Formats: sequence, C-alpha cells, structure tokens
Amino acid sequence: MTPSSAANLKATPLLDLHKELGAKMVSFAGWNMPIQFAGVLNEHTCVRERVGLFDVSHMGEIEIEGKEAKEFLQFLLSNNVERMFDGSIIYSLMCYEAGGVVDDLLVYRFSENHYFLCVNASNSDKDYDWIEKHSSSFNVNVKNTSFNTSQLALQGPNAKDVLQSLCDIPLNDLLYYNFKKGVVNDVESIISRTGYTGEDGFELYLSPEKVPEVFRSLMEQGRQYGIQPIGLGARDTLRIEMGYPLYGNEIDDNPTPLDAGLGWVIKFDKGEFLGRDALLKQKKQDLPRRKLVGLKLMTRGIPRSHYQVMKNGEFVGEVSSGTFSPTLNTGIGLCYVSKEYSDAGNNLDVKIRDQLVAAEVIKLPFVPSHVKK
Repeated sequence: MTPSSAANLKATPLLDLHKELGAKMVSFAGWNMPIQFAGVLNEHTCVRERVGLFDVSHMGEIEIEGKEAKEFLQFLLSNNVERMFDGSIIYSLMCYEAGGVVDDLLVYRFSENHYFLCVNASNSDKDYDWIEKHSSSFNVNVKNTSFNTSQLALQGPNAKDVLQSLCDIPLNDLLYYNFKKGVVNDVESIISRTGYTGEDGFELYLSPEKVPEVFRSLMEQGRQYGIQPIGLGARDTLRIEMGYPLYGNEIDDNPTPLDAGLGWVIKFDKGEFLGRDALLKQKKQDLPRRKLVGLKLMTRGIPRSHYQVMKNGEFVGEVSSGTFSPTLNTGIGLCYVSKEYSDAGNNLDVKIRDQLVAAEVIKLPFVPSHVKK
C-alpha cells in the first residue's frame, strides 16, 4: 500500500503503535488496518494456545435511546429483544423487507430505554442511515457513536488472567454474552465477554484518547502469558475455523439468512419485524435449496472465495470463505452447496486452478469452541 493510498483511509488511534510493532498494514473496509504482525500462522496459534490482543476500533457503534427503544428494536431486528435484561447481549440480524441482510450485529442492553449496537465496519454508515430511516415512527434517539468509541478484543485461554490484573470487576462472574461497566487500567470501559475467535475472551469499548495506553498496558501485563498483537489475517482464520459468518462473504443483501443457517436468530413468534413476511414465506416453501456448510480438503490446497464446488463433475455450489487451517493443518472453507449434498460426510470436490481437489462436508464448527458459558 502506497503512502498516497493510505492517506485516503480512516485510521484507528493505534495506527502509530501498530507501525511501531512492525505491522503490515492493508486497506480494509476503508480503514488502514494491520493484517499481520509476526505472521498469520504464528498469531492464530497464539490466540488458540495463549492470548492475543486485537485492535477492532474500525467496528461501528450506534446508540438507541428513548421511551420506545425496546419496541423499536423489536421491529428493526430479527432476534427477540424482549428477552434481554440489563447487562445482556444478543446476536441478531437486521433485514431488508425482502429478507436479505442489512447487517449482522450485537445488541447491548443498558436499560429498557437504552441500547447500543456493535455493527460491521463496512456497514456502519449504511446501518445508521437504515436505522434512522425507520426510527421516525418511534420515540427514540439514534446516535452514531463510532468515532467516539474504540474497541479492543483480548482473546485466548489466558485472556481472563491478563485482563483481571488491570480490571476492577471480578471477571469470573461475567458470563458469556454479558457485559459490565468497569475500569481497565484506570480507564472507564464497557467490558464484554464476547469475541470472534471461538476462544474465551473479552471485548472492551473505551475512549479513543485512552485506547493507546490501555493497549500498551495489556501488552505489558500479558507478557508473562505469551501475549502478541494480532492482525486481521488471523482474525479471519480463527473465525472460519469456528464457522462464523462474515458480512459480504456468507451473508449480505442477497442470500437469505435461512441459507446461512441463521434461523436460530430469526424469532417469527415475537411479532412483526422487518423482513418477517418474506422470511416466513421462504420457510414455508421449504427454502433454502442451498445450505452453508464446512468443507475440509483431503489433500493439499486452499479453497478461496468464489471457487466452484463440484459433485461428479457437476457444479453444486461455491466457496464463500476459505483458508489454510493452522489447527487442522489443511485447507478448509465455508461453502454454499445444494441442499441434497449438505450432509456431513458427503464427498465433494473444489475446483482449484482447473484441478478437482477432494473435500469432505464437515459439521461446523471445524474446531471445538472454548467460550466461557
């Protein structure tokens, strides 16, 4: 990436620190972000076995506040906000009327009248416009707080020990998909037991002015636990091993979330919400006719996005995300395939450089989850 192209990108408050740590920087969703530090394989293994620290300040944050905040989110989102309590988090989809996905996101509840949404970096402006557009019939205030908020992710088996040494709340009491307000290294933070890696870990929301000192302190405290800074490359390999979807790959405005196996966050029985009628129609018609599955290659090769998936020489699907799995030591991919070939154990082929490479359908995730439940 040239200096002139980098100048046109948004940067997190940790840009100088990333360069100091030797990061290779790339353009991602309009941001100048670290793709790797010591190398993707090294960083991936660090998170699986020890602890890694990610800068995810490019993610977007949108606050919803007002007397009808809960009612508005029930209408806006596919999951059931009614079941939330103060300090809880849910994963949800925000859908178009036709059933496609505007974005997938996390919902944080401060109170019945106050929530915030953590949205994908590539979608934050689009999401804000969509939310603002549909808020006019509700007594709510919508505020894009993305540029007033930084986010760090501390992930791995040793994450709790590292964070506890700098944190004023007992982390053993903080359950998965719950959050609390607390202090980290004397900085007020939202401390969330969430992540995108399949390991135990935390995501911290804090002031952009304070995030460099907190990052440095976590790196210093984590030295005895083998901590490393982690780039977006390992973030991707970690999430693919877990079968976690990425907006723009597994989900977007075209594939229905039913294709992606996300029916578990679509609560038809909660009442009206955007996209409900279209999704319910698809469900009643026994759609989808294709399904998102995991594929593990049986020989050398890496399935890349848009590679064709074949059965007896016939096209049956396409790779949405693929990588080399450091944990399994083989190529793996998330793929959309015809429903009749989606059962675990089915043998398919991935077309790589005009060669058919044998693969097996795997029940997701590829590797066990170690989140703290």
